[in-house]
Amino acid sequence: MLSLLRGTGFLLAATGLHGLLLPLRGQAEGFSTASLGLLGTAWAGGFVAGCILAPRLVRQIGHVRAFGTFAASGAIIALLTGLMVDQYVWIVLRAFTGFVMAGAYMIVESWLNEKATNESRGTVFGLYMIVSYASLVAGQMIVVLGDVRNASLFMVAGIFFCLALIPTAVSSAATPKPLEDVALDLKGIYATSPLALIGCFLTGVANGAWGTLGAVYGARIGISNTGIAVMASAVVLAGAALQFPVGRLSDITDRRHVLAGAAVGAAVFALLVFVLQPRSAALVIVTTAAYGALAYTLYSVAVAHANDRARPEEFVKVSSGLLLFYGFGTMVGPVLGAVLMAEMRPESLFLATALAHTLLAVYALVSIRSRAPVSQAAKEAFRTLPVEQAGTPESLRLDPRTGPAAE
Repeated sequence: MLSLLRGTGFLLAATGLHGLLLPLRGQAEGFSTASLGLLGTAWAGGFVAGCILAPRLVRQIGHVRAFGTFAASGAIIALLTGLMVDQYVWIVLRAFTGFVMAGAYMIVESWLNEKATNESRGTVFGLYMIVSYASLVAGQMIVVLGDVRNASLFMVAGIFFCLALIPTAVSSAATPKPLEDVALDLKGIYATSPLALIGCFLTGVANGAWGTLGAVYGARIGISNTGIAVMASAVVLAGAALQFPVGRLSDITDRRHVLAGAAVGAAVFALLVFVLQPRSAALVIVTTAAYGALAYTLYSVAVAHANDRARPEEFVKVSSGLLLFYGFGTMVGPVLGAVLMAEMRPESLFLATALAHTLLAVYALVSIRSRAPVSQAAKEAFRTLPVEQAGTPESLRLDPRTGPAAE
């Protein structure tokens, strides 16, 4: 199991490094704001497509060969983006990156799920989340060690993709069961919880805009690459740190109140950045971390709210649908953020996120007035979810809420 977690760590480190490196290099090269936004849209589209289509490929050629193909493709793409510095080429390559990373993550997660017993699933799931967040942040911080204007960091990203191959290639673990197709029953999920479905989409819009263009915002207001890497990492870590207390608060009260409150808080911090236009790196890091602490709790609370209203055996089906709808939102967010940044000023990125969070808060308040709350007896204890950049339907099957594994 530890070898598989190491593979996951290398994948997330590569993703974190490559994902932050592209907008920084693109900004330095003078790429248009629209092109920088489309990098995020392309990645999200490829990732959603990979979650839906990759299981079929894995069933045809097997887990080991499929994972080798996906990880090697990630390395090739990372190297190509360093060799072919062109905004249109990068958009196409970014879509392929999203696809192959979805497939690679699903294979590792299914392998972990196969090795976990009913008794150890919670521990494995917790370790997976720790590795996910730590590796993503570590990958982002590698940016400070090199010059984004040359190919060296792209080569490092390629090396990490290749390193991810080794643990699974030498693992003696039995090949896991074939990946299951992802069922997308949006109509059924909407009937179960309209707020969760719309909330995940709007959260995806906000997180997609920030995740793609946050580095561009930092570069355009004059923050150093070190400051940008710290800012991006602080947002992720703050969101991870606050998930548990916010989730526990949602356990003892109506989760819709927590969704509305966190969404309003995120919108307020976003508007503060837009209005105050901070230029000090320290102030920017603090305000964006406060924003991320609230913004990155919304997805997990929305999923928990949906599963309070669903039957226990529907956890994977409901959560998978919400994950993919979140992915649809991350396709929209970068475009919206890029349009506002191009028409106004760098801080306009936060207008895009504030709009999404405000709409979510309003919809949550409408839901509170129009639908009865879930009883405390029907609610399950809140659990955090893996970092959204790596979460797939297979990671949801690893979640203890899935229930006992089939023997």
